Order: sequence, then C-alpha cells, then structure tokens
Amino acid sequence: MTDQPYQPYQGRQGHQGFQGHQGYDEGYDPHAGQQKYDEQQAQLQYTQQWQGQTWETGVQPPVAAQDPAETAYLPPQTGQAPAPAYASGPPPEHHGHHEPLGHHGPQHQAAPAGAPADDSGYGPATLAGNARITDAQRARLEGRSPIIEPGMQPAALTAVLGLLLSGAAAVGSYALLVPLVVLQAVTAAGWFRLNGMWPARQGIALAFLGALVSDAALLVAGRDHAPAAILGTLGVWVLLCLVLQLRSHADPDERMYGLMATVASSALAVLATGHLGADPDAVTVGAAAVAVAILARALPLPTPASVVVALLAGAGAGIAVGGMTGVGSSGALLGAGAAVCALVGHRVASYDYPSRFVHFTAGVALPLAAAAPAVYLLGRALV
Repeated sequence: MTDQPYQPYQGRQGHQGFQGHQGYDEGYDPHAGQQKYDEQQAQLQYTQQWQGQTWETGVQPPVAAQDPAETAYLPPQTGQAPAPAYASGPPPEHHGHHEPLGHHGPQHQAAPAGAPADDSGYGPATLAGNARITDAQRARLEGRSPIIEPGMQPAALTAVLGLLLSGAAAVGSYALLVPLVVLQAVTAAGWFRLNGMWPARQGIALAFLGALVSDAALLVAGRDHAPAAILGTLGVWVLLCLVLQLRSHADPDERMYGLMATVASSALAVLATGHLGADPDAVTVGAAAVAVAILARALPLPTPASVVVALLAGAGAGIAVGGMTGVGSSGALLGAGAAVCALVGHRVASYDYPSRFVHFTAGVALPLAAAAPAVYLLGRALV
C-alpha cells in the first residue's frame, strides 16, 4: 500500500455538480473527467501492487544442484530404527557374503576386465565384498604350507653372483668390491619386500648406505681390523635407525615394525662386508660352495633329499676349489659351513608365499649374505 493519503479526484465533484446542477463549469467535459479518474485508479492499483519488497531475480546467485546421495529417500519416522538406505546398489545381504574356506580355497568372483595384475602377495580382488587375505593366510587356513622356494632361475643368479665373488676375491679387494656392492644392494631391497614393506625407498637407501660405510671403513682399517669396522658401523647404524624412527609421525606399531625391518636389513647388508674382510682364499672357496649348493637345492627333489644333496655338493665344491688354492682339504669343512648358512638364507627367502620380486632379490642375495660370517670365521680358523 502507498504511504500517501488518498485524495479524491476533483473532476468527480464537477461530475456530481453536473448531475445536481451545483458548481457546474461550462467548459467541463464529463467524458474527459471520467477518463482521468480511471487512469488515476489504475495507477494507484499498480502502486499498491508493487510498492512492497520484491525479488530481484537478475542479481540472485545461482542455486547449486543438490547431490542425489544427499536427497536420498528417508524412511518415515515410526519410532523404530530405520533400515539403511543406499544411494546405489542392493543392500548388503544381496551384495555379497564371506564364503567359508573349503578344500580348494574361497570361490572368488572374477576381477573387473582390464584390472592390473597385483604382486602384493594378496589374493585377487573380488566383487563379492570379501576382505582380502594373503595367500599365506589362506594356505594356513586350508592346512597347506606357506613356503614357496625360489626355484632354478634365482638359484642360477645366485650361482652367477657367487662365482663372480669367488673369481674377484682371487684378483684383489677392489675387484671384489664390485660384486659385493651389488650383493648388498639386492639384500637391502629384498629384505624390505620380504617383510611386505614396499615401496620403502628410505629404508633401502639407509641400509645400503650402511653397507657402503662398512666397506669403506674396512678398506681404510684393513683386514686385520675387520671386526671393529663391521661391528662399529653396525652399532652406529642401529642407533641412527632408532633416532630416525623416533622422529616419525606414524603409529607406534608401524614405527616399531619399520625399525625392526630397517635394523635387520642394515645388519644383513653390513654383515655381507665379511666377504671383504675374510681371507681371499676363503672367499674363493666359500662363494663357490654357495653357488654349487644353491643349484643343487633347486633340483626337483624331495626337501630332505635336496638339503642333503646341497650340503654334499657344497662340501665337494670346497674340496675342489680348496685344492686349487692354499686352503687344501680344509675346504670341505669351509664349503659345508658356507652351504649350511646359504640354505638358511634360502629358507628365509622362501617363507610366507613370497612374490616373484622377493625370489629375484632376497632369494638371490640372502644365501650369499648369510654365508659371509661363516666364510670369515672359518677362513680365519682354517686358512
């Protein structure tokens, strides 16, 4: 409504004078007065309609469309707990269920077409909503062994690397350093992957750096001070790993797990420096014995027979190579001791359904890295 008071139209009074012969002007046109009256009433009606607050649609911001998931159907309030509503897909009871493990393992539905292969050690992804479990966990639930041995190809790589160590040791310390560094790098990477920690670039780099520091310290100190160089580097590296893990913002359990994996990887990589600190003839005999024993262990034989054949092959290689060096017949004991440590490393690399990457890293390097302390100690005792 307008705020101005209503004023009656003056022409209306003239019109009344025309009707009652009061105040009549001879120049007055009754039709013109009526027309002005109608125009003023129309203008007054327009003012009364639009004088209030109005919506300016041209300057209002656009209203964003609501997410369909936020406007999903809500059940009526009946005082009972409503059933869950799903924006898409059927309810859980029709979407999948956990199937029991039978004799042949769980029956998984096929993965989506074009899905990339997974080398994480877990079973295939399913569309049934089942939680992923590792192959080792499934094997244990089914009563099967979770052990898969590396096979002939990793054994052949171990034999090649062992022969390189054996031949380089006869040449000199700096020649031996080349295959030794390769062995330490593969040991660090393989141990982290064997523990299921991948990618772990910082941990691998830290363990490998510790091995390089140990090699440098031994070359500077000499073979006579090899234990001090190796154990001193190992002690410093354990302290360094502890400090770095304490600075981590991960959960306490994850920090402890990472600390153990980093310390173990560093210890194995540093202990491999024992090849550099041992007598060259002992390294020649021990590395050759490991190469032959791992090849024999990879033969398709029952496990007990394969272990016996591998130990005999290691002792025979020790006798053969020892006869060509200054070790002599003592090479049999040296070869057998190196073969025992190599089989331990081989067994560790076979544990818990390891992946193909584990077989070609830890499966290749751990037999030679585990044999390094035996080569050093037996070499000093026998040579």
